[in-house]
Amino acid sequence: MAVFRSKAATTGEAKVAGERSLLLGIGISAVGIGMYVPFSLVFFHHVTGLSLTLVGLVMTVTGLTGLAFMPLAGSAVDRFGAKRVNLVLYGIRALGFALYPFASSLPAFAVVALVTALADRSFGVVQQSLIGEVARGAARDRLQASTRALQNAGMGAGALLVTGVLALWGTGGFTYTAWGNSLAFALAGLLVSRVRPVRDAAAGSARRAPAGYRMVLRDRPFLGLTAANFLTALGYSALSVLFPLYLSTWLAAPDSLTGAAFTVNTVLCAGIGVLIAGRVRRSGARRTRSAALGALLFAAAFAGQIVLGTLRPGQTVTLVALLAIVVVYTLGELVHSPSGGALSVSAAPEAVRGRYLATYQLSYSLASALAPSLFTALLAVDGRLPWAVLTVAAIGAALALVRLEPHLPAGAVHAEPPAPAAGAAVVLGDGTAPERRPATVAA
Repeated sequence: MAVFRSKAATTGEAKVAGERSLLLGIGISAVGIGMYVPFSLVFFHHVTGLSLTLVGLVMTVTGLTGLAFMPLAGSAVDRFGAKRVNLVLYGIRALGFALYPFASSLPAFAVVALVTALADRSFGVVQQSLIGEVARGAARDRLQASTRALQNAGMGAGALLVTGVLALWGTGGFTYTAWGNSLAFALAGLLVSRVRPVRDAAAGSARRAPAGYRMVLRDRPFLGLTAANFLTALGYSALSVLFPLYLSTWLAAPDSLTGAAFTVNTVLCAGIGVLIAGRVRRSGARRTRSAALGALLFAAAFAGQIVLGTLRPGQTVTLVALLAIVVVYTLGELVHSPSGGALSVSAAPEAVRGRYLATYQLSYSLASALAPSLFTALLAVDGRLPWAVLTVAAIGAALALVRLEPHLPAGAVHAEPPAPAAGAAVVLGDGTAPERRPATVAA
């Protein structure tokens, strides 16, 4: 295929045409995200001059509105292609951050925040679709791992950069970071424009057929995959939402441990994420099995928190145990994320990949929205209760992935589909489902 370049010397895996530009663009945009996400409320308060209360209200309303926009983004991907929509979203984000310093009134800030939130919320759907559009087979898993590593490294670099800017110029430096974000998104868009999508001829004709969300809703295995991901996605919210609360209330540990935990997680994700994913990929593990293993590592980390919260040892033992638990948690993240992401992309028929992935990404967004209220309510009853719920959820996700395996397309379960037996037209009785072909359903 034209999309592939020569084989990589070290791994023997095919490279995607424009892969370096794609990954560099993702890394640069992650730097921009890291420059405002850790300080979002304060960032927009100083950039616009509005009160923190108004800024928080606008961000909540626009964020929820952005969730409602995600299905439309999926439809746009199916109609215009992921690359085009990706470039449009980069352009909207660049324009939004360039305008933020001038949006000093509430109506102006609300309009700019709304447009930017629509682009931000939909970006994950479009980026996942773009990976499916430019890569095939094991290259999808590699891009998933590389993307996550670059996002972690870029966000960490962005946070350090804005810290330096604020040290030099004080709170007035937030205006410069807004324009820096705009420049980062614009440059990322230019780089991503160099990537070359590829489509199979059969998929190209299928894309022209009308298909809608009813097709997604009738695909029970994919809906099961989405439900399993919701259970795992609750665990992804644990480090940022539950962990700090658990430390300060139940364990009565110093808040500085939260920063240490985030540092360990970020460094490991950026430093060994690609290596771990490559090891899993070269082992030949099925994507369902490796994603299930990641969920079980999550469960082990959550169970470790229950044990730690029950024993409540001294400060030194607590510190060592917490960091060990964070390492196990991070390994679960590194094993699950590339396989789970590639599994969802590959299980989606190309003709309606945007709609499929919009549905799948809602599981992440819904888990992120529910996590704060769910965790705080459970924590008020008993500090170990939210970890128990997360443990059960992670184990349930792992079991669901294994049970769904025979019902998903073989090309989705395997990074490289297994070759059929000689002389066999159809493989029967081995638990491997044939590839599903997209049906035509009116929108």
